[in-house]
Amino acid sequence: MKSPVIKRSIIVAGHKTSVSLEDAFWKALKEIAGDRHVTLSDLVSSIDTGRQQGNLSSAIRLFVLDHYRSHARPERDAAVPHEAMANRPATSVLRAD
Repeated sequence: MKSPVIKRSIIVAGHKTSVSLEDAFWKALKEIAGDRHVTLSDLVSSIDTGRQQGNLSSAIRLFVLDHYRSHARPERDAAVPHEAMANRPATSVLRAD
């Protein structure tokens, strides 16, 4: 079985390095870079500069997650008032068939 993690070389802060990410994260990262009109290398360099700890691959995954969460939040918050969310019972996405 082929590993879902893809290792790619990228220039970060002027130095060549290898980063291992799942294909979905590579695609999302390229999309974010395109939306921001920056190169993939420039975006990864800014992520690298801003990370507090951990390895670069983890920092990139967290960046992508935060990006999409922050963009989804305004739509969700506009659709459902905070008070309604607080009083709503938790639901599960798992079903027992």
